[in-house]
Amino acid sequence: MKRYNLEVLGISETHWTQVGQQRLASGELLLHSGLEEENAPHTQGVELMLSKQAQKALIGWESHGPRITKASFKTKKEAITSNACAYQLLK
Repeated sequence: MKRYNLEVLGISETHWTQVGQQRLASGELLLHSGLEEENAPHTQGVELMLSKQAQKALIGWESHGPRITKASFKTKKEAITSNACAYQLLK
């Protein structure tokens, strides 16, 4: 993410089931939405990867099933809330 100067990155077709978050050794945070069923396929999850800067602005996040993760951010320069979504299209 640093190489491309990204603060938020959407990732589809992840292999982690369940819903949750995980901090990487590099400091980035993964927000994950996946299937919560037993023996669920490991191909239907999506994630948002947040930089340290984006984590500071994070208001909250929620899973909307295995194909949509939504996160809300508060900006400093404007009195607005910005939303970011990661989603996976059905084939």
